[in-house]
Amino acid sequence: MNFSGLNRGAVALAAIAPCVWGTTYLVTTEFLPPDAPLLSCVLRALPGGLVLLAIARCLPHGEWWWRSLILGLLNIGIFNALLFVAAYRLPGGVAATVTSTQPLLVAGLALLLLHERPTGWRLGWGAAGVAGVSLLVLRGNATFDLVGILAAAGAAVSMATGIVLTRRWGRPERVGLLAFTSWQLTAGGLLFIPLVLVFERPLPSLDGAAIGGYTWLAVMGGLVAYALWFQGLSRLPVTAVSFLVLLSPVVATALGWLVLDQPLTALQTLGFVVALASILAAQLHPSRRRTAA
Repeated sequence: MNFSGLNRGAVALAAIAPCVWGTTYLVTTEFLPPDAPLLSCVLRALPGGLVLLAIARCLPHGEWWWRSLILGLLNIGIFNALLFVAAYRLPGGVAATVTSTQPLLVAGLALLLLHERPTGWRLGWGAAGVAGVSLLVLRGNATFDLVGILAAAGAAVSMATGIVLTRRWGRPERVGLLAFTSWQLTAGGLLFIPLVLVFERPLPSLDGAAIGGYTWLAVMGGLVAYALWFQGLSRLPVTAVSFLVLLSPVVATALGWLVLDQPLTALQTLGFVVALASILAAQLHPSRRRTAA
Protein backbone atom coordinates (compact mmCIF):
# COMPACT_ATOMS: atom_id res chain seq x y z
CA MET A 1 0.00 0.00 0.00
CA ASN A 2 1.39 3.38 -0.99
CA PHE A 3 0.70 6.46 1.16
CA SER A 4 0.43 9.80 -0.59
CA GLY A 5 0.67 12.87 1.66
CA LEU A 6 -0.80 16.33 1.47
CA ASN A 7 0.92 19.70 1.23
CA ARG A 8 2.99 19.58 4.41
CA GLY A 9 3.50 23.35 4.50
CA ALA A 10 -0.24 24.01 4.33
CA VAL A 11 -0.91 21.41 7.00
CA ALA A 12 1.73 22.92 9.32
CA LEU A 13 0.33 26.44 8.96
CA ALA A 14 -3.27 25.31 9.46
CA ALA A 15 -2.21 23.30 12.53
CA ILE A 16 -1.05 26.49 14.27
CA ALA A 17 -4.69 27.59 14.67
CA PRO A 18 -5.97 24.68 16.82
CA CYS A 19 -2.70 24.71 18.77
CA VAL A 20 -3.38 28.35 19.70
CA TRP A 21 -7.02 27.52 20.46
CA GLY A 22 -5.73 24.86 22.84
CA THR A 23 -4.50 27.65 25.11
CA THR A 24 -8.06 28.93 25.57
CA TYR A 25 -8.88 26.71 28.55
CA LEU A 26 -5.76 27.80 30.46
CA VAL A 27 -6.32 31.49 29.66
CA THR A 28 -10.02 31.28 30.57
CA THR A 29 -9.52 29.59 33.93
CA GLU A 30 -6.44 31.53 35.01
CA PHE A 31 -6.97 35.06 33.66
CA LEU A 32 -10.55 35.81 32.54
CA PRO A 33 -13.50 36.85 34.74
CA PRO A 34 -15.93 34.00 35.52
CA ASP A 35 -19.35 33.47 33.94
CA ALA A 36 -18.88 35.70 30.91
CA PRO A 37 -18.95 33.35 27.89
CA LEU A 38 -20.71 35.78 25.52
CA LEU A 39 -18.39 38.67 26.39
CA SER A 40 -15.42 36.35 25.84
CA CYS A 41 -16.82 35.40 22.44
CA VAL A 42 -17.19 39.05 21.39
CA LEU A 43 -13.76 40.13 22.62
CA ARG A 44 -12.12 37.16 20.93
CA ALA A 45 -13.63 37.95 17.53
CA LEU A 46 -14.52 41.63 17.12
CA PRO A 47 -11.20 43.47 17.82
CA GLY A 48 -9.24 41.32 15.37
CA GLY A 49 -12.02 41.57 12.80
CA LEU A 50 -12.07 45.37 12.94
CA VAL A 51 -8.27 45.56 12.71
CA LEU A 52 -8.21 43.31 9.64
CA LEU A 53 -11.13 45.22 8.11
CA ALA A 54 -9.22 48.49 8.51
CA ILE A 55 -6.14 46.93 6.90
CA ALA A 56 -7.94 45.22 4.01
CA ARG A 57 -10.41 48.09 3.33
CA CYS A 58 -12.75 45.72 1.56
CA LEU A 59 -16.43 45.14 2.35
CA PRO A 60 -18.57 42.21 1.21
CA HIS A 61 -20.59 42.66 -1.96
CA GLY A 62 -23.68 41.02 -3.39
CA GLU A 63 -24.46 37.58 -1.99
CA TRP A 64 -21.36 37.75 0.19
CA TRP A 65 -23.17 39.99 2.67
CA TRP A 66 -25.45 37.14 3.80
CA ARG A 67 -22.80 34.48 3.24
CA SER A 68 -20.39 36.35 5.49
CA LEU A 69 -23.07 36.60 8.18
CA ILE A 70 -23.75 32.86 8.02
CA LEU A 71 -20.07 31.91 8.03
CA GLY A 72 -19.35 34.41 10.79
CA LEU A 73 -22.10 32.92 12.93
CA LEU A 74 -21.08 29.30 12.32
CA ASN A 75 -17.29 29.59 12.37
CA ILE A 76 -16.98 32.36 14.95
CA GLY A 77 -20.05 33.50 16.87
CA ILE A 78 -22.13 30.42 17.63
CA PHE A 79 -19.09 28.14 17.87
CA ASN A 80 -17.17 30.30 20.34
CA ALA A 81 -20.22 31.23 22.42
CA LEU A 82 -21.27 27.60 22.85
CA LEU A 83 -17.68 26.53 23.45
CA PHE A 84 -17.30 29.06 26.28
CA VAL A 85 -20.67 27.97 27.75
CA ALA A 86 -19.46 24.36 27.69
CA ALA A 87 -16.13 25.36 29.24
CA TYR A 88 -17.89 27.15 32.10
CA ARG A 89 -20.41 24.35 32.79
CA LEU A 90 -18.35 21.22 32.12
CA PRO A 91 -14.94 19.88 33.04
CA GLY A 92 -12.58 20.55 30.14
CA GLY A 93 -12.28 16.83 29.42
CA VAL A 94 -16.00 16.30 28.87
CA ALA A 95 -16.29 19.33 26.57
CA ALA A 96 -13.20 18.28 24.59
CA THR A 97 -14.50 14.73 24.14
CA VAL A 98 -17.84 15.91 22.78
CA THR A 99 -16.27 18.42 20.38
CA SER A 100 -13.72 15.84 19.20
CA THR A 101 -16.52 14.20 17.19
CA GLN A 102 -16.18 17.08 14.72
CA PRO A 103 -14.11 15.16 12.10
CA LEU A 104 -16.89 12.58 11.83
CA LEU A 105 -19.51 15.34 11.49
CA VAL A 106 -17.42 17.03 8.79
CA ALA A 107 -17.14 13.73 6.90
CA GLY A 108 -20.93 13.36 6.85
CA LEU A 109 -21.58 16.97 5.83
CA ALA A 110 -18.86 16.83 3.16
CA LEU A 111 -20.62 13.85 1.62
CA LEU A 112 -23.96 15.70 1.55
CA LEU A 113 -22.79 19.16 0.46
CA LEU A 114 -19.50 18.59 -1.36
CA HIS A 115 -20.05 15.04 -2.63
CA GLU A 116 -16.66 14.26 -1.08
CA ARG A 117 -16.92 10.62 -0.08
CA PRO A 118 -15.04 9.87 3.16
CA THR A 119 -12.64 6.96 3.08
CA GLY A 120 -12.76 4.13 5.56
CA TRP A 121 -9.22 5.12 6.48
CA ARG A 122 -10.24 8.58 7.74
CA LEU A 123 -13.49 7.40 9.33
CA GLY A 124 -11.55 4.79 11.29
CA TRP A 125 -9.00 7.33 12.45
CA GLY A 126 -11.84 9.71 13.31
CA ALA A 127 -13.23 7.14 15.74
CA ALA A 128 -9.71 6.54 17.07
CA GLY A 129 -9.30 10.29 17.59
CA VAL A 130 -12.44 10.46 19.72
CA ALA A 131 -11.20 7.49 21.77
CA GLY A 132 -7.75 9.07 22.16
CA VAL A 133 -9.14 12.41 23.31
CA SER A 134 -11.46 10.60 25.75
CA LEU A 135 -8.53 8.75 27.33
CA LEU A 136 -6.49 11.94 27.37
CA VAL A 137 -8.89 14.33 29.04
CA LEU A 138 -11.71 12.45 30.81
CA ARG A 139 -11.47 11.96 34.56
CA GLY A 140 -13.27 9.48 36.78
CA ASN A 141 -15.06 12.27 38.66
CA ALA A 142 -16.27 14.04 35.50
CA THR A 143 -19.75 15.58 35.76
CA PHE A 144 -22.27 15.64 32.93
CA ASP A 145 -24.30 18.84 32.94
CA LEU A 146 -27.03 18.58 30.27
CA VAL A 147 -26.81 22.23 29.18
CA GLY A 148 -23.04 21.94 28.93
CA ILE A 149 -23.25 18.72 26.90
CA LEU A 150 -25.75 20.30 24.49
CA ALA A 151 -23.55 23.40 24.19
CA ALA A 152 -20.46 21.31 23.37
CA ALA A 153 -22.39 19.27 20.81
CA GLY A 154 -23.81 22.45 19.28
CA ALA A 155 -20.31 23.93 19.04
CA ALA A 156 -19.09 20.85 17.17
CA VAL A 157 -22.03 20.95 14.76
CA SER A 158 -21.63 24.70 14.21
CA MET A 159 -17.94 24.55 13.33
CA ALA A 160 -18.34 21.40 11.23
CA THR A 161 -21.05 23.11 9.17
CA GLY A 162 -18.93 26.26 8.89
CA ILE A 163 -15.92 24.26 7.67
CA VAL A 164 -17.91 22.55 4.93
CA LEU A 165 -19.73 25.70 3.81
CA THR A 166 -16.45 27.65 3.74
CA ARG A 167 -15.05 25.05 1.36
CA ARG A 168 -18.26 24.89 -0.71
CA TRP A 169 -18.54 28.67 -1.22
CA GLY A 170 -14.81 29.31 -1.44
CA ARG A 171 -13.59 32.88 -1.45
CA PRO A 172 -14.86 35.59 -3.84
CA GLU A 173 -12.58 36.54 -6.69
CA ARG A 174 -10.06 39.35 -6.09
CA VAL A 175 -10.73 39.23 -2.33
CA GLY A 176 -7.70 38.53 -0.16
CA LEU A 177 -7.45 36.24 2.82
CA LEU A 178 -7.32 39.12 5.33
CA ALA A 179 -10.54 40.66 4.04
CA PHE A 180 -12.29 37.28 3.98
CA THR A 181 -11.22 36.62 7.58
CA SER A 182 -12.22 40.13 8.70
CA TRP A 183 -15.78 39.71 7.40
CA GLN A 184 -16.35 36.60 9.49
CA LEU A 185 -14.66 37.82 12.66
CA THR A 186 -16.53 41.13 12.54
CA ALA A 187 -19.89 39.49 11.85
CA GLY A 188 -19.38 36.86 14.55
CA GLY A 189 -18.50 39.54 17.11
CA LEU A 190 -21.08 42.19 16.23
CA LEU A 191 -24.04 39.81 16.19
CA PHE A 192 -23.39 38.78 19.78
CA ILE A 193 -23.10 42.26 21.32
CA PRO A 194 -26.90 42.50 21.93
CA LEU A 195 -26.82 39.12 23.72
CA VAL A 196 -24.01 40.34 25.97
CA LEU A 197 -26.01 43.45 26.90
CA VAL A 198 -29.12 41.36 27.65
CA PHE A 199 -27.65 38.36 29.51
CA GLU A 200 -24.34 39.49 31.01
CA ARG A 201 -25.01 42.89 32.53
CA PRO A 202 -23.48 44.37 34.53
CA LEU A 203 -20.26 43.77 32.65
CA PRO A 204 -17.39 42.46 34.78
CA SER A 205 -14.51 44.75 35.63
CA LEU A 206 -11.27 43.85 33.88
CA ASP A 207 -7.94 43.82 35.68
CA GLY A 208 -4.52 43.58 34.04
CA ALA A 209 -4.63 39.79 33.87
CA ALA A 210 -8.03 39.81 32.13
CA ILE A 211 -6.91 42.47 29.64
CA GLY A 212 -3.82 40.40 28.86
CA GLY A 213 -5.91 37.24 28.46
CA TYR A 214 -8.39 38.90 26.13
CA THR A 215 -5.55 40.44 24.13
CA TRP A 216 -4.05 36.98 23.59
CA LEU A 217 -7.44 35.55 22.57
CA ALA A 218 -8.15 38.43 20.19
CA VAL A 219 -4.73 38.67 18.50
CA MET A 220 -3.49 35.08 18.45
CA GLY A 221 -6.74 33.15 18.98
CA GLY A 222 -8.76 35.37 16.65
CA LEU A 223 -6.84 37.41 14.10
CA VAL A 224 -3.83 35.12 13.48
CA ALA A 225 -5.40 31.72 14.09
CA TYR A 226 -8.48 32.22 11.92
CA ALA A 227 -6.47 33.67 9.02
CA LEU A 228 -4.27 30.56 9.03
CA TRP A 229 -7.31 28.31 9.48
CA PHE A 230 -9.21 29.72 6.49
CA GLN A 231 -6.04 29.53 4.40
CA GLY A 232 -5.82 25.83 5.26
CA LEU A 233 -9.47 25.25 4.42
CA SER A 234 -8.91 26.70 0.95
CA ARG A 235 -5.98 24.38 0.21
CA LEU A 236 -6.66 21.10 2.02
CA PRO A 237 -9.45 18.49 1.93
CA VAL A 238 -12.02 19.32 4.60
CA THR A 239 -11.99 15.81 6.07
CA ALA A 240 -8.22 16.04 6.55
CA VAL A 241 -8.08 19.57 7.97
CA SER A 242 -10.94 18.86 10.40
CA PHE A 243 -8.71 16.37 12.25
CA LEU A 244 -6.35 19.19 13.14
CA VAL A 245 -8.96 20.44 15.64
CA LEU A 246 -7.97 17.48 17.84
CA LEU A 247 -4.73 19.35 18.52
CA SER A 248 -6.66 21.70 20.83
CA PRO A 249 -7.29 19.18 23.65
CA VAL A 250 -3.79 17.78 23.14
CA VAL A 251 -2.23 21.22 23.64
CA ALA A 252 -4.61 22.01 26.53
CA THR A 253 -3.57 18.83 28.34
CA ALA A 254 0.11 19.47 27.68
CA LEU A 255 -0.21 22.99 29.11
CA GLY A 256 -2.00 21.62 32.16
CA TRP A 257 0.94 19.28 32.71
CA LEU A 258 3.65 21.88 32.04
CA VAL A 259 2.11 25.00 33.60
CA LEU A 260 -0.42 23.79 36.18
CA ASP A 261 1.50 20.68 37.33
CA GLN A 262 -1.40 18.38 36.43
CA PRO A 263 0.04 14.84 36.31
CA LEU A 264 -0.50 12.49 33.35
CA THR A 265 -1.51 8.90 34.01
CA ALA A 266 -0.55 5.95 31.83
CA LEU A 267 -4.00 5.97 30.18
CA GLN A 268 -3.72 9.69 29.44
CA THR A 269 -0.32 9.15 27.87
CA LEU A 270 -1.82 6.41 25.70
CA GLY A 271 -4.65 8.77 24.71
CA PHE A 272 -2.08 11.46 23.87
CA VAL A 273 -0.31 9.07 21.50
CA VAL A 274 -3.54 7.82 19.90
CA ALA A 275 -4.85 11.36 19.34
CA LEU A 276 -1.61 12.47 17.71
CA ALA A 277 -1.51 9.31 15.58
CA SER A 278 -5.05 9.95 14.32
CA ILE A 279 -4.18 13.54 13.39
CA LEU A 280 -1.08 12.49 11.46
CA ALA A 281 -2.72 9.48 9.80
CA ALA A 282 -5.67 11.58 8.62
CA GLN A 283 -3.29 13.80 6.64
CA LEU A 284 -2.43 10.77 4.47
CA HIS A 285 -4.62 8.73 2.21
CA PRO A 286 -3.78 5.15 1.24
CA SER A 287 -3.76 4.29 -2.45
CA ARG A 288 -3.04 0.91 -3.94
CA ARG A 289 -0.39 0.55 -6.58
CA ARG A 290 -1.81 -0.30 -9.97
CA THR A 291 0.16 -2.94 -11.76
CA ALA A 292 -0.07 -3.71 -15.41
CA ALA A 293 -1.06 -7.20 -16.34
